[in-house]
Amino acid sequence: MAGSADDTAVAAAAADDVRRVQLDVTGMTCGACAARVERMLNKMPGVRASVNFGTRVATVDALPEIADTELCDVIRKAGYDAEPRSGVIAGDRDDEDLSHARYLLRRLLVAAVLFVPLADLSVMFAVVPSTRITGWQWILTALALPVVTWAAWPFHRVALRNARNRAASMETLISVGVTAATVWSLYTMFVGHHATTSTGIWQALAGSDAIYFEVAAGVTVFVLAGRYFEARAKSKAGSALRALAALSAKNVTILLADGTEMVIPAEELAEQQKFVVRPGQTIAADGLVVEGSAAVDTSVMTGEAKPVRATPGSSVIGGTIVLDGRLIVEAAAVGADTQFAGMVRLVEEAQAQKAESQRLADRIASVFVPCVFGIAALTALGWALAGAGPDKVFACALAVLVIACPCALGLATPTAMMVASGRGAQLGIFLKGHRSLEAIRAVDTVVFDKTGTLTTGHLAVTAATAVDGWSDEDVLALAAAVESASEHAVAVAITTAAPEHEAVTDFQAVPGRGVVGTVAERDVRIGKPSWAAGRAAVPAALAEARRGAESRGETVVFVAVDDQLCGAIAVADAVRESATGAIAALHERGLKTILLTGDNPAAAAAVGAAVGIDDVIADVLPDGKVDVIQQLRDRGRMVAMVGDGINDGPALACSDLGLAIGRGTDVAIGAADIILVRDSLDSVPQALDLAKATMRTIQMNLVWAFGYNIAAIPVAAAGLLNPLIAGAAMAFSSFFVVSNSLRLRNFK
Repeated sequence: MAGSADDTAVAAAAADDVRRVQLDVTGMTCGACAARVERMLNKMPGVRASVNFGTRVATVDALPEIADTELCDVIRKAGYDAEPRSGVIAGDRDDEDLSHARYLLRRLLVAAVLFVPLADLSVMFAVVPSTRITGWQWILTALALPVVTWAAWPFHRVALRNARNRAASMETLISVGVTAATVWSLYTMFVGHHATTSTGIWQALAGSDAIYFEVAAGVTVFVLAGRYFEARAKSKAGSALRALAALSAKNVTILLADGTEMVIPAEELAEQQKFVVRPGQTIAADGLVVEGSAAVDTSVMTGEAKPVRATPGSSVIGGTIVLDGRLIVEAAAVGADTQFAGMVRLVEEAQAQKAESQRLADRIASVFVPCVFGIAALTALGWALAGAGPDKVFACALAVLVIACPCALGLATPTAMMVASGRGAQLGIFLKGHRSLEAIRAVDTVVFDKTGTLTTGHLAVTAATAVDGWSDEDVLALAAAVESASEHAVAVAITTAAPEHEAVTDFQAVPGRGVVGTVAERDVRIGKPSWAAGRAAVPAALAEARRGAESRGETVVFVAVDDQLCGAIAVADAVRESATGAIAALHERGLKTILLTGDNPAAAAAVGAAVGIDDVIADVLPDGKVDVIQQLRDRGRMVAMVGDGINDGPALACSDLGLAIGRGTDVAIGAADIILVRDSLDSVPQALDLAKATMRTIQMNLVWAFGYNIAAIPVAAAGLLNPLIAGAAMAFSSFFVVSNSLRLRNFK
């Protein structure tokens, strides 16, 4: 096999001697194009490449002496264009798929409008010559030419480029079929047409004139429709990841040497520069706090629900948000070197990986087109040697080309995905793509993130404990009165639990400790147990409540009134009401469930026990989640991952099937295969069922599309199919695929 020696050379090189390059490849229009680019790259010594048509990315492992320009030149010689991927976050790149979809839609609409009358008139004039009115040839020509030239130009352009590079693709087959049908139809109408009579419809069809405009236009319309749906699906699949850039800081306030502040674009921030972050602002870079104290919301990066207190000497992560206080941070990593940017790269790299089924499809596509042309040529030669006339020779060869046009193949996946997405949206499920859906039947393990997935991602009061002489309700009401003046996450949880409370005066927040205030002329203090208690002895009931809550990973605050402890309040990330039922439903389907989180072991174990999950893996960093998923897959597990945060993105992308909570971050949605639009885990088992039904439908469509070609091509070559009937069969094949896909509308 070509390139195997090069694979060996690359593999034999030390890891440090091989560099990985990603190239954006433009101009690819089908799997055969990707296979050709991959084959050309792998012919280069010291290169191992994989080209993903879905993402239009070539991932190349090459020896250091091979420059990026050499790789791009090889791709250009193959008839395509390429350039190294920039370090810019996906959101800053143009949405080429959306622009391409709009480009195709304009041509599709014109072609579809003209195709309807053209098909009716073309068949009528061919089968029933007595219906031909004066100027009928010009009517058909006027209807057909815009379709077969302007609307079909995307196929003709690619076919011409392929011809210059001595290559062939599906576009070549489409272009030749459309052009041949058009030219022969023009010849038949203006040069060689003759009227025929018959006694029945089948005799009329068999002996009808060779007017195939409806075949040429039908091929154009059906394939354009398939390409349009495909481009729309790709655009939707990438839009969430492109929107990720909105989460990063656009501007940053730097601190100059004289102590003054200046606002600059975030991309201009340099390492070791000091910058200021205020409440509500996003930290622009990874760095070290040199001054100030603030609560930082790190949930989108770490999955930790509770804000983290940042003080001098603390490390902070770019992309996280300051909730209170003011920080001065010294930048340690900026731009593409931040953890935030690295997380995005992990997702993009995982998405660029090519599934085995896609490799198989690419290989089939690369040999399918040349084989069809070969069969058509042999058919023409065979009939010519048998003494058949030019009409018969051309009709048989054209029938082979027409019957083999991959309309049904092009519609097999997009139509099923479109119908399933529509039905899924009604059920709160969005099927984004089929990258991993082929694995859905074999999924045996479902991995859940904790924060924002099994839990709501918001703190809630789990218990209030009062000492003798106080009621739990009174303690909660006093605490809520004071906390109503604070915006801290714990304060919001307490205030939500007791919305009816008195007013507070003399409120004061003590950073990192708690709050104090006056309620009904009584001094109330709420905060960390050691601070709230002061020098007072802690009652046994409160000490026991604290130990129990903290053993479950919950946060505990003490409440003191006039310097006397009166109660304790425990808060924790609230478990979703739907979590227990969803886990039970997955167990009924024989699936293993795992909780995988960056939170602490105590909190993770408590949530796992509450929902009945099988295994709990805690205290795992974002890149560690990818390792855990990969270890499960290495042990033969087929893994579905359910998550919502940026930290879940790489794990969602590298799992066999990724499911993202609809209110999750853009990167999680961008990495997942399935989006749960409704904020309920009941959709998880239902989504798996819909994915299975969708994959079954796609497989049925593909089997029909390939089977139809395999069975019909020999029939056409044998001269048993008039090209008109071949065109009708081609249309029926597409109709079958669409009708089969529409059955998904009845999914429950």
